Amino acid sequence: MKRRWASLMNILLLTHDIPFPSESGDALRNYGLLRGLCAAGHKLTLLSFTQSELDPATNPLFRHCHEVHTVPLPRHSPFKRALKLIGSGEADAAFRSMSAEFESRLKRLLRDGAFDVIQFSGITLGCYLPLILAHKKEAGVIYDALNAEAELQRVIFDVDRRQARRWPMAFYSGLQARRLKRFERWICRTVDGVLSVSAADQRLLDRYGGAATFVVPNGVFVDDYLPAAASARESNQLVFIGKMDYRPNVDAMEWFSARVLPQVRRRYPAAELVIVGRNPHRRVQALAKAAHIRVTGRVDSPLPYLHRAALALVPLRMGSGTRLKILEAMAAGCAVVSSSVGAAGLHDDIWQTIEIADGEVDFAQAVLSLLEDENRRQALGQQARRQVRAHYDWGAIMPKLLGAYREIGLG
Repeated sequence: MKRRWASLMNILLLTHDIPFPSESGDALRNYGLLRGLCAAGHKLTLLSFTQSELDPATNPLFRHCHEVHTVPLPRHSPFKRALKLIGSGEADAAFRSMSAEFESRLKRLLRDGAFDVIQFSGITLGCYLPLILAHKKEAGVIYDALNAEAELQRVIFDVDRRQARRWPMAFYSGLQARRLKRFERWICRTVDGVLSVSAADQRLLDRYGGAATFVVPNGVFVDDYLPAAASARESNQLVFIGKMDYRPNVDAMEWFSARVLPQVRRRYPAAELVIVGRNPHRRVQALAKAAHIRVTGRVDSPLPYLHRAALALVPLRMGSGTRLKILEAMAAGCAVVSSSVGAAGLHDDIWQTIEIADGEVDFAQAVLSLLEDENRRQALGQQARRQVRAHYDWGAIMPKLLGAYREIGLG
């Protein structure tokens, strides 16, 4: 694709999670991209799933976009998904977001509009790629790969297969990894350009030999996370934020609660864990039976929790991409303890401002050393905020996206 357009473009963005309110890492990324593209003067049309009605008077999406279109989130029962997974030979991601209403609205937008760029976020929207190709006219098609999905499932399989009670999920992930590889390869070889969130993901996606892949990291608007002057941190509070029906997050909290937190509390008995995020899985809800663990469910904003916490935790054992939970915590000035997997893909300067620990003993020791040293916690929080502004504020990231468009031949 080497077509040159005028500098300001008409862009259609397709997202699975509504970008605002931002209740997932995907939504946070899409809201950042959307705000940045609007600030650059581009004309945006958004089509997204949503679970509730949006108020045009208060939702900022209506300020940033020329048009906002939403349809109800599709409901596919686990039983029906399992049947289709077994009978179709396709990855679950290839049909999980299928919706007749979304398809109809997309077809109408493509028929009536003249878009320069059509960008879809996440592999589950790849099911609409044939429709996009049939009706895109002269638009460039961009796949925003939120993860290297086949590799993510392979890692999940590797972790789950080590515990007998998780063998059914390990079987699912092993099957998914092989099928996702075919689906992911097809997408990357069909679109005009691929966005990856890290250099590690870029290398994985480049192996498909498809469209050019560009690193456009996840980011935050750092000034939005500034703590109020009166904010006071609670010296015993540990916080984890994330979408709590997401398997890597569920695994992280089960592992930390069972293997690490007891070690921490033996030496620091006042330590408490607060798990913040929507749709807590039943295994996460069960953790709240302990008096020192609180599960909040959905919250309007994670900021009050990040501003109160002594430490933010990212004890992930599986995942890909870059973790917005780390960037949010750093922007809020909160010291962070993360596993190597949790911090994967982040700039080297970021690794110097967070505590990296792997294994239950080392992770517990890292948490304890910071709980017992307030001055060091504060220093790390301040350094982290400076580094996340330098590398992961959307003001620093948007030139990478606009540069990718130009290299593809857009803008």
